[in-house]
Amino acid sequence: MKALGFAAYSGAGKTTLLEQLIAALRARGQTVSTVKHAHHDVDIDLPGKDSWRHRQAGAQEVLLVCDRRLALVREFSTAQDLDVHAMLAELSPQVDWVLIEGFKHGDLPKVEIWRQPDPASGKPAKPLRFPEDPQVVALATDDAAALPQQPPAHVQLLDMNQPAQIADWMLANASRFEYRRPQGEHA
Repeated sequence: MKALGFAAYSGAGKTTLLEQLIAALRARGQTVSTVKHAHHDVDIDLPGKDSWRHRQAGAQEVLLVCDRRLALVREFSTAQDLDVHAMLAELSPQVDWVLIEGFKHGDLPKVEIWRQPDPASGKPAKPLRFPEDPQVVALATDDAAALPQQPPAHVQLLDMNQPAQIADWMLANASRFEYRRPQGEHA
């Protein structure tokens, strides 16, 4: 499997771009999984349903299955320092691509997404990550002329409004993103 992160400040368009990239990669015959880091509680279980009742009764893990999908809900007894490699170990290694939204401090190759804020918002532009993050391999933006700093030659400049071209770039550079579990990590 190939693993590629997508990092940006909130509101830059990560989720929208990933939706488009998933569709573009699927159209090219690729299988895609995603890992999404959330900064708030996540609950896919509905109060009153049997699986929710199992968790409320104290089950540490509840595996919901039907003939079309599987969902694992795992409770942590204390807050966890989530590791992207542990999350990747939860996925099928047979998938062609894993797109990772968030985990911006992770050690995997990543595409930085940067968007100039709307002038009407009065908000200043967010700083770029690539000058300090050696894992940034590409910068996707909607306005390259507005960048506060141009990326160096080894950081590919991409148009975030052209997801098909980004998917083509990913496929052309696929060998760079082949995932290898770090030494000492167990499956």
